[in-house]
Amino acid sequence: MKETKKLLMTFFVSGIVLVLMIVCLYETEVVVPGLLATDKQSEFLLTFLMELMTLGCAFLGLRLFKFEKIHQELITGKAVALRKWGMIRLLLLLLPLWADTLLYYIYMNPTFGYLGIILALCLPFVYPSMNRCEAETEA
Repeated sequence: MKETKKLLMTFFVSGIVLVLMIVCLYETEVVVPGLLATDKQSEFLLTFLMELMTLGCAFLGLRLFKFEKIHQELITGKAVALRKWGMIRLLLLLLPLWADTLLYYIYMNPTFGYLGIILALCLPFVYPSMNRCEAETEA
């Protein structure tokens, strides 16, 4: 269980560090922000897509371990199942967070920033502590 916790924690922290690196690169203007700010059609389509993806992934990421099939696999498979489903849950939250962060700086549209904040607020609820790892693999 400790190895699984370390793996999930490493992925969790590295995901947050990647977002912070993206923010630092754009805020220090190493990468030019607002590159596609004039392309309103693609901005509209991506805004619509990311709104659906962010809300869907936030819901699914927070409720994933409550589904009966997954819960039973976590109880019977313990560390192996937790590694698999924990990584999936973190990916569900971190991938749209990375995309929202990049799209915010590419289009300079606050909507992407707010979507990123929604996902960032979900992250403490899936923090892979040892207590949480043990609790999620028990009946």
